Amino acid sequence: MKFTDQKVIITGGTRGLGRAASLAFLGEGARVQATYRGNEEAAEELRSLAGENAERLTLTRCDVSQEDQVNAFWEEIGDQPVSVLINNAGIRRDALLPLMGIADWQSVIDTNLTGGFLMSRGAVKNMLGQRYGRILFVTSPAGRVGFQGQTNYGASKAGQIGLTRSLCKEVASRGITVNCVSPGFIATELLDDLPEDLTREYKKSVPARRFGKPEEVAAALLFLASSDAAYINGTTLEVAGGI
Repeated sequence: MKFTDQKVIITGGTRGLGRAASLAFLGEGARVQATYRGNEEAAEELRSLAGENAERLTLTRCDVSQEDQVNAFWEEIGDQPVSVLINNAGIRRDALLPLMGIADWQSVIDTNLTGGFLMSRGAVKNMLGQRYGRILFVTSPAGRVGFQGQTNYGASKAGQIGLTRSLCKEVASRGITVNCVSPGFIATELLDDLPEDLTREYKKSVPARRFGKPEEVAAALLFLASSDAAYINGTTLEVAGGI
């Protein structure tokens, strides 16, 4: 129970990787506050899955791409000490660049990158006083190698890594670390809309010859969020089966 009584905030914490992370941290004794944009059904399903740990789970509707909503979120947190922030909220709007509309470009950047900036800004202000904190971004190999039809997504994920590298230098002296976990192809609903032939192609590209499990990503997040990882800062941990 490494996170007993620690407050852990997980954006996009009710579905996919976020759900796995929420359940993992609850299992380690944390008080988890999971945000979601609007899927009430998924939020209630997480509460049900949490079982007896649900008493330590708070569900908050918040669109991280909207500055006013994020500011209101942190105002409500107030003086409660936050130990861990996991910037997991993310979306995809795939299209070849010549066919990509500005709305699809902007929505991905706003959620994946600007949302992480806004949430991290609030977290840093909270963590500075306690001289301790863990900020994690769930990024993607798309930010390193790129994938066809994902210029917006790849740019947002590369931006998260750049943000991490800069922010870690600003806050390291205050006991705050900032790192990324980079999941490869993980079996979540984020991949549900991929065409069957593309799914087969992606699976063949993974040396492990399978998609990962959300729980395998959650395990990496647990480690980097723990006090054991105090000297790991500004890095990206790949959980990608060898891609």
